Amino acid sequence: MYVCLCKGVTDKTIQRAVHDEGVSSMRELRQQYGVASQCGCCKSCAKEVLTDAVKERNKRFLDETLLPTDVCYT
Repeated sequence: MYVCLCKGVTDKTIQRAVHDEGVSSMRELRQQYGVASQCGCCKSCAKEVLTDAVKERNKRFLDETLLPTDVCYT
């Protein structure tokens, strides 16, 4: 769905920005994509999509452990 009609930014674009480019704030989103920089009607929706995507990214990162969690003392 379109989140920002003025700049043509969709929810998928925001999710990709979070997961692939590391975007994690409205400031970064505004700087890179212009979201909420014109009329501002999309600000609350964009923030909601951004927050959900950041939570998902953080959960995925925690689920993918970098070190083995099992220890063998034999």
